[in-house]
Amino acid sequence: MSRKNENTGFICANCGKAVTALTNGSYRNHCPHCLYSLHVDHIPGDRSSDCRGLMKPISICWNSKKGYQIVHICELCGAEKVNRTAIDCNMPDDMDIVLRLMK
Repeated sequence: MSRKNENTGFICANCGKAVTALTNGSYRNHCPHCLYSLHVDHIPGDRSSDCRGLMKPISICWNSKKGYQIVHICELCGAEKVNRTAIDCNMPDDMDIVLRLMK
């Protein structure tokens, strides 16, 4: 799958808000409004998971190479995944929610 195919806008399955594609060369894998994601990958970007459950943001962690990351847990199967925060982009993550998760 190419980055162009992955980098598309979507309607958030949790909050229902429209989310536009990123324009900074990366791609969006969670909603910037509520930080929820969907369980669609086994390996980041492969879109091979059949679960499709909502991934609830539960905390923030630090990675020395990737910066702050959102820790998600799947509400259907319990899988845990991490995703980079989107801060310096055309539609940044809601920093109030990020800061609440950090506490």
